[in-house]
Formats: sequence, C-alpha cells, structure tokens
Amino acid sequence: MIYARVEVRPATEDDLEPINEIYNHYVVQSHYTFDLEPLEMGSRRDWFSHYGTSGRYRLFVGLEENHLIGYACSSRFRPKPGYETSVETSIYLAPEAIGKGAGSRLYEALFKSLDDQDLHRAYAGIALPNPQSIGLHERFGFKRVALYTEQGRKFGRYWDVAWFEKPLGGETGA
Repeated sequence: MIYARVEVRPATEDDLEPINEIYNHYVVQSHYTFDLEPLEMGSRRDWFSHYGTSGRYRLFVGLEENHLIGYACSSRFRPKPGYETSVETSIYLAPEAIGKGAGSRLYEALFKSLDDQDLHRAYAGIALPNPQSIGLHERFGFKRVALYTEQGRKFGRYWDVAWFEKPLGGETGA
C-alpha cells in the first residue's frame, strides 16, 4: 500500500504507547538507535514533555486508518543557548510502512510547521548503513556534512554515524 494519504497530525499523549512500540522495535532489532534496552513508558512521557503544538520542538504522527505507523520530531540540538536556531530531526516508521511514502508525509508536515520559526539549520544523525533513511533525508534537502567512525557500539560491534544538515528559513541573520 502507498501511504500518500496518511493522516499526519501533532502527537498527543494517547499516541505514546504506539510511538514507544515502534521505537522499541528498533532498539531491539537494529543499530539505528544506540539505546540498548527498550524504553519504559515513564521515560517516554518525560521525552514527550519537551514537545509542543507550536515552537521549534514539534512531534507529528502518521496514521493509516487510525493505526499509528510512524512519527517525526524536531528536538533541541545542543543545550547551549547559541544552538537555539538549530534542531535535530528524527523519524521512525513501523517496519511495514518503510518505503511507501509515510516518511515523506511526516517530514512534509514537520518542516512546514517549522517554516515560521527562527531556525537556521536542521541536523540528523544516521547510523550506517541505512540507505532508506539517507534517501529520505536527501530528498528533503539534507546534505552529508560529517562521518563519525565507530561512534556507537551495539550488538558487539561499532557503527559509523553520518551527520546530515539542512538549511532552514526563518533566520534573522543576527
């Protein structure tokens, strides 16, 4: 199925359980996140508290027939004030939704929501290999700017991480 008609909306607290299930799939099954143990719901609720329905830090979910199939977010890039015009973006899809357009729909909504913000750059770290994620990010204007070799260890081996950067509008030039 092609997900061109995926419903995308801001996440609510009711979405946290399926969000956590999708994320924990990647914790257990992949090197795409360097979390080593599945996240508990208490940690997920703390994570959710950083997002709003306006501003720089946003969280969107994609639904197909009221079934959550993925999420995308923009988060604080670094804690120091000088980094406030940068965000880090993340996207996770249910395995059955990969390659069918749901990621594009989520990123369209996320970046549209950031258009009026005072933001200069978006960053994404992608543990390699991950050709689907690289393709999605490149389609949205991200360019690879760094390669950190053996940055994280999981499943008994080290993994490289490529960092991607995307210019954003809304900057004041100050």
